[in-house]
Amino acid sequence: MGSPGLAKAMAKMRDAGVEDVAVQTFAHYYRQLEHGETGMIPEDAIEPVDIPSISDAEVTDEEAHAAISTTAVIKLNGGLGTSMGMDRAKSLLCVRKGLSFLDVIARQVLHMREKYDVRLPLLLMNSFRTSEDSLAALERYHDLPVEGLPLEFLQNREPRLLVDDLSPVEWPKDPELEWCPPGHGDIYTALLDTGLLDLLIEQGYERVFVSNSDNLGAVPDEKVAGWFAKSGAPFAIEAVRRTPSDRKGGHFARRRSDGRLILRETAQTRDEDKVALQDLSRHKYCSTNNIWFDLKALKKVLTERDGILGLPLIRNEKTVDPADPKTPKVVQIETAMGAAIEVFEGSQLIEVTRDRFVPVKTTNDLLVLRSDVYDIGDDFVLDQVAEVVPFIDLDSDYYKYVSTFDERFPEGAPSLRKASALTINGDWTFGKGVQVIGAVSLDGANAERVAPATVLSD
Repeated sequence: MGSPGLAKAMAKMRDAGVEDVAVQTFAHYYRQLEHGETGMIPEDAIEPVDIPSISDAEVTDEEAHAAISTTAVIKLNGGLGTSMGMDRAKSLLCVRKGLSFLDVIARQVLHMREKYDVRLPLLLMNSFRTSEDSLAALERYHDLPVEGLPLEFLQNREPRLLVDDLSPVEWPKDPELEWCPPGHGDIYTALLDTGLLDLLIEQGYERVFVSNSDNLGAVPDEKVAGWFAKSGAPFAIEAVRRTPSDRKGGHFARRRSDGRLILRETAQTRDEDKVALQDLSRHKYCSTNNIWFDLKALKKVLTERDGILGLPLIRNEKTVDPADPKTPKVVQIETAMGAAIEVFEGSQLIEVTRDRFVPVKTTNDLLVLRSDVYDIGDDFVLDQVAEVVPFIDLDSDYYKYVSTFDERFPEGAPSLRKASALTINGDWTFGKGVQVIGAVSLDGANAERVAPATVLSD
């Protein structure tokens, strides 16, 4: 079984009712961690990639409809939005006209079912902290559940490990802090151990489209579904060209040793390779985390590997209480969903337009989404009406958390349709009907107010 730390962690997981497949998967990565595996991917071990664009793909209407009619949709919905000061599912955050992320997602799916006359089930991969609130929020959509399928399945959980000896941490003040999710790479394990993988195959579904619940641009597009089905690939990821705002994030590359496509995350990049990581002319594409995979292909690989997909390890160091840096340091064993691209022979990448990648990770992103940069039509799909998506940089002392952010935009977001950038240093509160044109920077040593109907221009 290995070290005492591993034995304690496995026993803790079994006592908590974690499925054996998930326990064995955790043990697989624990042993790697114990032997010093860091998951680092050196720059000299990879080379850049060029990829085809969906705009050049030839897909007939019949091929597109056939593909979307046998597709299921999964939304990763385990995040709490703690970086924005939230303590419940981030997808419950209001984004437009009184609608939350989940409201918009549900209406997108219901509209597509009616438009294309398809089943298109929606399933949430919730965490133990987001399940109750999220399901309650969807109760109003009586037509959303598809007969024979659940609305959710739960992400697994695993113990946080003390950095010093890799034993499971004990924290009686708040026992929930002893646990963490294993990263969104857990989706494959969770589909297997809940029986949902077999159930989807039995009901005639051939592929799954997975995306983050905080990315409203990620609709299950019928042309992309048709392209994926026609390609015969077991696995594919939608990619976008990196911009300066993506400079510090992960990217796609090709591994020199075997020619496989890989996804290198920032946490897997050595310090000496950070310059290459940030070189947008070298590594041009990043992941949208919009992923397509063939259900039977996943079943085959999991069967061959005894339920353990074997994704690259991500070693994530934190403190037991993320809000208190003085609490003990812990390690979280994580994997990334997109890293499965290197597992499947014949995996593919496809370049999509930026409007399929509208994630909300910070209140900077939230301001754009709440503004008039995008319209939301009867199909509830985001339509970018601004010529460019403006760069937003809000003073973290006053705008980092949703509660303080909302206080400073009490009458709603300013118009950003004609803006290229908005930088705020200091404490500024916006009145109703403010318009930003061009690149605007606001600086103030004291609390300031932008009067209603003000036009701010560069």
